[in-house]
Amino acid sequence: MALQLLAAKEVRSSLSLKTIFDIVRPAHKVPRTIWSSDTPLTLKPKPITLFFLVTGLWIFGTGEAIIIASGIGVSPWTVLAQGIGKQTGFSVGEATFVVSILVLFMWVPLRETPGIGTILNAILIAMAIDVMAPFLPEPTEIGPQVVQTIIGIILVGIGSGFYLTANLGPGPRDGWMTGIQQRSGWPIGRVRIGIEIVVLSLGIVLGGTFGIGTIIFAIGIGPVVAMSLGVASHWSE
Repeated sequence: MALQLLAAKEVRSSLSLKTIFDIVRPAHKVPRTIWSSDTPLTLKPKPITLFFLVTGLWIFGTGEAIIIASGIGVSPWTVLAQGIGKQTGFSVGEATFVVSILVLFMWVPLRETPGIGTILNAILIAMAIDVMAPFLPEPTEIGPQVVQTIIGIILVGIGSGFYLTANLGPGPRDGWMTGIQQRSGWPIGRVRIGIEIVVLSLGIVLGGTFGIGTIIFAIGIGPVVAMSLGVASHWSE
C-alpha cells in the first residue's frame, strides 16, 4: 500500500513538472496572441493591446532598474547609458531616453518606420528606471547582488514578452538591428552581437559599470525572453 501511494505521488510529481515545462517551453519566434495588434503601424490599437504594451515596457524598465541597483554590472545598453550619464550629469533614465532618440535617428538611412510601440518604448522604459530606482535595495554582498540581478533579468524577459507580442512596432534598438540586417544581408545573430560589443565597449570607455551582472545578463536574457514568449503562446489566437 505504501509503495502504491509513493508511486502515485511520483506520477503526480512528474505530471506537474511536465506541465510546468510545457508552459515555459521556449518559443522560437514571437507568437501571435489574442492581444496582438493586426498591424504594427496602427494608430488606433485595441485597449488590451495597449495595456500589454505599456505593462510590458514598465516591467522591462523596472527590471533594468533592479539590475542597476544590484551594483555588479548592467546590460550593454545600460552600460552605455551609465557612461553617458557620468559624462553629462544625466540620470540613467534620462541617458537611456537620449540613447533611444539617437538610435531612432539612425533608422533614417535604413528607412525603418516607427510605430506607437517604438515611441512608448523610448519614453516608458527610461521613465520606469528613474521612477523605480529610489525604492530599490542596493545590496553590498555578492550573494544578494546576484539574486537581485537574476530577478531583474527575469522581469526584463517578462516585459519583453509582453511588449513584443503587442506587435505595435519594435523598440528603437530592435528596429536598428533588424534594419541593418535587412540592408546588409548579414545574419541577425551576428548583427546583434556586433551592436552589443560596440555599445558595451563605448559604454565602458565612458565610465559605465561592467561586471559579473553584465555577463549574467548576456547569458540569461535570451532564454528568459524565449520562455516568456513561450508562456504567451498559450494565449494564441
